[in-house]
Amino acid sequence: MKPFALWKTLLLLVAVTFGAIYAAPNLYGEDLAVQISAEDSADLDSVFGDQVSRILGERGLQAKSSQIELGRWIVRMPDAESQLQAADALRRDLGRGYQVALNLAPKTPQWLIDLGAQPMALGLDLRGGVHFLLEVDVEDAMATSMKRALKDVPAHLRKQDIRYSGRRQEGSSIVLEFPDEQRLEAAQNEIRSEFSELQIEPGENSLALRLSLSEAEAKRIQDFAVRQNLTTLRNRVNELGVAEPLVQRQGANRIVVQLPGVQDTARAKGLLQTTATLEYRAVVGEGSEAQSAAATGAVPYGTELYYYVREGNRPVLVKDEIIASGDQLVDAQAGIDSESGSPNVSVTLDGAGAKRMYAFTESNVGKPMAVLFRENEVVTTYNAKGEAVRERRQIEEIISIANIRGVFGKRFQTTGLTTAEAQNLAILLRAGALAAPVEIVEERTVGPSLGKDNIAQGVTAAAVGFGLVVIFMLLYYRVFGFIANLALMLNVLLLVAVMSLLQATLTLPGIAGIVLTMGMAVDANVLIFERIREELARNQSPHQAIESGYDRAFLTIADANITTLIAAIMLFALGSGPIKGFAVTLSIGILTSMFTSIMGTRAVVHLLFSRRRLSDLPV
Repeated sequence: MKPFALWKTLLLLVAVTFGAIYAAPNLYGEDLAVQISAEDSADLDSVFGDQVSRILGERGLQAKSSQIELGRWIVRMPDAESQLQAADALRRDLGRGYQVALNLAPKTPQWLIDLGAQPMALGLDLRGGVHFLLEVDVEDAMATSMKRALKDVPAHLRKQDIRYSGRRQEGSSIVLEFPDEQRLEAAQNEIRSEFSELQIEPGENSLALRLSLSEAEAKRIQDFAVRQNLTTLRNRVNELGVAEPLVQRQGANRIVVQLPGVQDTARAKGLLQTTATLEYRAVVGEGSEAQSAAATGAVPYGTELYYYVREGNRPVLVKDEIIASGDQLVDAQAGIDSESGSPNVSVTLDGAGAKRMYAFTESNVGKPMAVLFRENEVVTTYNAKGEAVRERRQIEEIISIANIRGVFGKRFQTTGLTTAEAQNLAILLRAGALAAPVEIVEERTVGPSLGKDNIAQGVTAAAVGFGLVVIFMLLYYRVFGFIANLALMLNVLLLVAVMSLLQATLTLPGIAGIVLTMGMAVDANVLIFERIREELARNQSPHQAIESGYDRAFLTIADANITTLIAAIMLFALGSGPIKGFAVTLSIGILTSMFTSIMGTRAVVHLLFSRRRLSDLPV
């Protein structure tokens, strides 16, 4: 037999060592934990640890451990109830600059962590969590665009000294009326040159124009709304601290969100669906003028009427001009006001917002400014037939009115919130506002117990499949079957190690891919062993038969595996969710099986038979 190259032997030893180290973390399991993240990881020091211990001690909670791990402070709790209590206490008491999230922390030893070894990330069907299917209200996005046009077009015409005699909105269209043909034609030319996104049609009479969004612009707005919401939802999910979330588009106007390991589903649902934002407005009147406007409905020009719900539903008149709004926020952090001890949100504005805020406060020191809170929510009610009916409601209320005590611009604080409201609002403002409201049309919760059942069933299926393959190979190929089984074990070890290193998410279809890989892993050895049998039947010597069997079977093995790999790559490229999980597992399994089945078994066969005189082979 030809000598087996030393570098191949060393490569196999490295592969075995690699597989043992990086597959090992999957044996240790996980703890229920509370994860704390800070803007600056240097803040997570021993002093911070003492603060966490004090907060937990005041509530009578005992942690299994509390320490920094991979740049985050992890508090491991003994059970689910104490985990939820600890998370609530830490969110309430830590203040600004910290994000608290529920999580599952692996019990991997520190020496493995130092080597970069982590357990495989488990998908929703194995770990438990929540699945949402969200529908984007693209009609709302189009209506918002038309409202903007309703303001912009008349303002532009006035700027160009083109007078119109009337304007109104009819559904998704704007109708402008003009006193004569000349002005109508001038307006038509100006609108066509400056507002290419609008479609111009004749109105009900010869001196009217009907403006609506063009078909191309409507599609662009719809697509932008969905894409913008995708980005915003990903940001919000990241704020929750979820491991391996799935946020992807489905169809024209739907988004799938899967949050493995999330236990606080109500909070996740609220953060995903809420379109909250803030607006800062100048207060015009809070007394009799506001009371009169509320009673009669006659709101003075240039003002809007809102209610200070948290102070007895008191009416407040504010200017319709917005000083700064949520889309101008760069950062927002929940915290505690040092003077009053009440919850607040510390806000940082961008350049344009800071400039406007500075100019306003500079000329209005001592005057009141209101913070207007806007939020869209979807409420499910039931009609007389017991059928669920979803209604979208808009909440608009004043949450804070304060006199401007000094000039400020870029950074300031907003008060008037509860602790929970401050934390949620800070997350929503940091993640950005949704371009259009979203509605949860499907919700599924997968409990951890169901995930454990799936894992148990998957492990049982893998074990049974592995056992049957091992028994068949031993009975049919004897010693060579034993060698193939060694390669199969190495293949499973490498597959788990590679998936753990890449942090590829393991799902139930992924387990199916592992079981399938076990069967495919011995296919190459079946081809090699059958080729060796054929060479022996042609009266070649055992050593020659081994060499010929491996050399001549290689191309057949490569062809079979490459075609399967192409199919797996296409599944990954065109599939989604569970199909991608199956494709990833199958692809990695194909590559590792080719390595173990060809190089691994050849090394063992060479070790056992190269130096022996053989009259036959146990194949």
